[in-house]
Amino acid sequence: MDNFVAHILVVDDDEGIRTLVKKYLNENNYLVTTANNAEDAFEKIQIIKFDLIILDIMMPGKSGLEFIKENQKKLDTPVILLTAKGEANERVEGLEVGADDYLPKPFEPKELILRIQNIIRKTKKSDQKRVIQFENIKIDLNKQLIIKKNTEYKINNTEKKILEKMINNPGKTFSREDIGILTELDKERSIDVIITRLRKKIEIDPKNPKFLQTIRGAGYVLWIE
Repeated sequence: MDNFVAHILVVDDDEGIRTLVKKYLNENNYLVTTANNAEDAFEKIQIIKFDLIILDIMMPGKSGLEFIKENQKKLDTPVILLTAKGEANERVEGLEVGADDYLPKPFEPKELILRIQNIIRKTKKSDQKRVIQFENIKIDLNKQLIIKKNTEYKINNTEKKILEKMINNPGKTFSREDIGILTELDKERSIDVIITRLRKKIEIDPKNPKFLQTIRGAGYVLWIE
């Protein structure tokens, strides 16, 4: 880990932003590749295995959100979304499609670097191999997969953190505040979106959850017997 150099893909149609972000990252000892649109980024991820993608949302052609949606099944790389608007609904949509974090423009370079460091550290520090199976559902935290009725659902790093915590504390109720601290999200709506997304992957009937349940007034609990 001491000699590990993360390779980051920066995707933005604004050449000034790309140049600036690359400069910041290079100064902090990251290896950087840039792409000016989603199509360019797609070509690069076919060739290079990146440790992190910094992705602009609003780009000509395909948006950053469309890029994630189209590559969801094969994109196992953490993603930080950049958005000029900074609107709540846009951030929520980003989390819904599988982004790990978001940062509104204009942003402080130091904040971007800290967010990158946090994600990469948490991604790399644990090589825990954990596979659990209940009924006809299998959760493979090492591969970041949920397999339900022979269908595979990818889980991102934020979802993995929540599942790891719940699996290691069976029957414990986690409040939104607990989950917020764990995931470094401070919006209840964002946390609810992530839980809803996990239910779609775990539950047979997500509207009537059997495993990932809501405890009214308290939070969420994962029941696995």
